[in-house]
Amino acid sequence: MGRKRCEWKIHTDPISPELKQRQYARKKLVHEFCNNSDTLNFLGRNRTFDDIPKHELENLIVDDRHGIIYCYVPKVGCTQWKRVMIVLSESKKVNGVPVKNPLNVSGNDAHVRTNLVFLNRFSKQVMKEKLEKYTKFIFVRHPYVRLISAYRNKFFKDNQEFYSTYGVHMLRKYGNNSRPPANVKVAHAAGILPSFSNFIQYVTDPETVKHRAFDEHWRQMYRLCHPCQINYDFIGKMETIEEDSEHLLRILRVDNIVSLPPGNTNRTAESWVREWYANIPDEWKRKLYKIYESDFKLFGYSDHGR
Repeated sequence: MGRKRCEWKIHTDPISPELKQRQYARKKLVHEFCNNSDTLNFLGRNRTFDDIPKHELENLIVDDRHGIIYCYVPKVGCTQWKRVMIVLSESKKVNGVPVKNPLNVSGNDAHVRTNLVFLNRFSKQVMKEKLEKYTKFIFVRHPYVRLISAYRNKFFKDNQEFYSTYGVHMLRKYGNNSRPPANVKVAHAAGILPSFSNFIQYVTDPETVKHRAFDEHWRQMYRLCHPCQINYDFIGKMETIEEDSEHLLRILRVDNIVSLPPGNTNRTAESWVREWYANIPDEWKRKLYKIYESDFKLFGYSDHGR
């Protein structure tokens, strides 16, 4: 342990009181909403950890070497954090040597599940032991902005998987197109793609969840990471990701080993909410807020600019 201590960065400046207060306030808010049935009631709030099926714990990534658990939320910088977790856990090797730089982990490699260790591969008892001992963190994002990011990433681009699985259905049911092309490149070349309005219609349609659970890219954050059953030590936000990442890596005492690589410079801005939702009818917005209400309240987001 002594040798390892020498490797830690020596910081002359303490972590600012503002950053400490930010974490205290975020964790306090989650605790209050999870423990006060009068303020918020949502599916699964009163479950115990034992009640959660293993398949619902598939977003929790473990680094046993440093005692860290990260719950990833798609469209909240998760590719960057998965790269960091791969480097910390030394789970990806090139010619037998662990990759040391997150920038040397490709985006595709970051999403290959075999390059990471997931908490739900262990027994419930071992999971609970790790959750008790390890430092647990999560990054969240304004729900409406996250939806814009999901739409832009999955339906604006030539993504055959998402087009086939969801896009064709959206075009048929909401886009007044009874026979959309089967191939996404053909569809996009013809200017045929689900609109953002079609996407919001799909998300708010009560029939949608009757057929299948939301895809993880637009599933509610609380359903991915279970903040009422898992007591997160650190709650980061996409809106303050640079400050939060630096703060977190210092807490984890790994800032000498790794830093968060820069994300996509074309990051979806919160200021875009008014623009993107300008043509969404108020009735749909009310439904949308209801679907994501728990995320708004647990993580302290306002629905202003709906």
